[in-house]
Amino acid sequence: MLKITDLHANIDGKEILKGLSLTINPGEIHAIMGPNGSGKSTLTRVLSGDPRYEVTGGSIEFLGQSLLDKAPEERARAGLFLSYQYPVAIPGVSNIQFLKAAINAQRDARNLPPLDALQILEQTREGIKRVNLDDTFLQRPVNEGFSGGEKKRNELLQMLLLQPHLCLLDEADSGLDIDALKVVGDVVNTMRAADRSFLLITHYRRLLDHIPPDHVHILSAGKIIASGGMEIAAELERSGYRGVAA
Repeated sequence: MLKITDLHANIDGKEILKGLSLTINPGEIHAIMGPNGSGKSTLTRVLSGDPRYEVTGGSIEFLGQSLLDKAPEERARAGLFLSYQYPVAIPGVSNIQFLKAAINAQRDARNLPPLDALQILEQTREGIKRVNLDDTFLQRPVNEGFSGGEKKRNELLQMLLLQPHLCLLDEADSGLDIDALKVVGDVVNTMRAADRSFLLITHYRRLLDHIPPDHVHILSAGKIIASGGMEIAAELERSGYRGVAA
């Protein structure tokens, strides 16, 4: 699914990723934990093609093809999805308009016919039930005036409808209460499939209690310094990042 080899990347001349390597196989869920400034969000931005970040070394293969050769929109159409830690608002564009454009762009990339307005509405109404939103949400401008929880649910809805191959969730648990966290867990667990993988970025074990990962990695100073299972997350709670690094 995803193979990252010796990845180096910087922003504004400052190197953030310093030789990161990671392989995610189809059907796997990986979690990356690490202190602030270690490069967790930078990794997701580089994978999504954020032009602010410069890759200075290494390679990234996604579904057997070089990801670095593709523009951000090509990566999305190929099946890469990023749930942002701080989603941006898009004034003047309703959620239903945004979802219709995104779904049909994805379908076009997969050589499928576009869906009409009624078909889109039927799909989105089913999706908003699963993320505990109501129909009025579809007519609201994208993320404008949304609470933190509504923004997270909105991105879960997008993920449900787009059915990507690789889902990058950057601190999906940030600022969520227990009920909203359970929604995140339910959506991800129901989307688990042999041809879909997830990369979870988180500070806390509580997300992993809802979404059991296959692998847990510790990222520090731009490199993965430890990998294992849930025992690593448990060790973090006992001794912190310094204890794991030691």
